[in-house]
Amino acid sequence: MAKCEKCGNDYKNSFEVIMGGETHTYDSFECAIAALAPCCTHCGCKMIGHGIESNGNLYCCSHCAKSVHLAAAS
Repeated sequence: MAKCEKCGNDYKNSFEVIMGGETHTYDSFECAIAALAPCCTHCGCKMIGHGIESNGNLYCCSHCAKSVHLAAAS
């Protein structure tokens, strides 16, 4: 059994994720997402999908990306 880095649960079905050359151990996708998924620059939600990159920032959707650029233009 391995201990989840996020919640501390010691679980027989834990799994490892290698990201940026570092190995992380989790007991659920929920914990892995909470620990590793990037956040949208505009609304702060965790991005599970590919999202949108614009001007070096990550956004969860085109609405958030456009909202930031429209606010900057005002």
